[in-house]
Amino acid sequence: MVTEAMIEKIPKVELHDHLDGGVRPETILELAKEYSIDLPAGEPDQLAAWFHRGADRKNLVLYLEGFSVTLSVMQTQEGLERIAYEAMEDRRRDNVMYLEIRFAPILHLHKGLNLEQVVESVLRGLERGRKDFGMDYGLILCAMRNQEAGVSLEIAELAVAFRDRNVVGFDIAGDEFGHPPKRHIDAFQYIRNRNFNITIHAGEAFGIESIWQALQICGAHRIGHATRLVEDMVVQGTRIEKMSSLSHFIRDKRIPMEMCLSSNIQTGAAKSLEEHPFQLYFRNHFRVLLCTDNRLMSNTTLTKEMSLAVQYFGLTLRDLEKLTINSMKSAFVHYDERIRIIYDVLKPRFARLREETNPMD
Repeated sequence: MVTEAMIEKIPKVELHDHLDGGVRPETILELAKEYSIDLPAGEPDQLAAWFHRGADRKNLVLYLEGFSVTLSVMQTQEGLERIAYEAMEDRRRDNVMYLEIRFAPILHLHKGLNLEQVVESVLRGLERGRKDFGMDYGLILCAMRNQEAGVSLEIAELAVAFRDRNVVGFDIAGDEFGHPPKRHIDAFQYIRNRNFNITIHAGEAFGIESIWQALQICGAHRIGHATRLVEDMVVQGTRIEKMSSLSHFIRDKRIPMEMCLSSNIQTGAAKSLEEHPFQLYFRNHFRVLLCTDNRLMSNTTLTKEMSLAVQYFGLTLRDLEKLTINSMKSAFVHYDERIRIIYDVLKPRFARLREETNPMD
């Protein structure tokens, strides 16, 4: 049996984590007081509960409403640096060895910062965290689907400009419905022409067309969520009887899918954990990853997400190791760094954990 105590010790890799979705309630309260911002609650526990209730409404648009509160305290260099640093500290407490964290710089300009100042502030916090906690990281810059294509291109250019300072990729986020990724094709073409990395939110609030566009038009190297890829399959239990060309392509090409169990239930992307397609994908050899998405909104950690996978899908320690290695193989850092972390950090720690626990897996 894999216990939560064992899962806490697992060396982890996180590739889908939103900076503005994981702010500490205590930090929100302190910064809101400093900036004279009104909040829906005045105590950390009450504020956290407000975020959790607001997120769990089975609708992506409603889920996203809480971000207006976290973003309100992320408009200064000091606030951004602090929140980025605390994200590193919180993830290290969860035994995360490598983190890719993402955010949309365009959402942090309301108090006069420019895009470069926003990115530099977040990188200062992440770099302090790396030095203090011995944890590696990469930063992904997001464009927003509902904004003009020219803004997305500007964010793509920004990401490439900071590629030598641990910005490792480009993403597009926000409500999928009515905002197809192909509208931002110039940004994706710019990234591809400069040999850079792309992950795209797709197949969460819209169907397989969104996933197809992300891959075949925009050139995504990873897919965020992809819960609705199941619509491309004929399924019996956990067995796939038939797949169309898109599913075959994703499995054949080992396209990583960043799965976020808790948030997928809360946004309505999956009806329940029992019906979540994670197990279907995993048991049929797709490259799936476990991620948190928004730790504050979803009241989660990577330990909790792994615990849910163990509880609902019967995962073993070997399975969790495979998922962790999958994540590191799929990271946007260079090959030699991925190999170093896999063989010098992850595999030795899993070996020690197996020796300590000797589970029947």
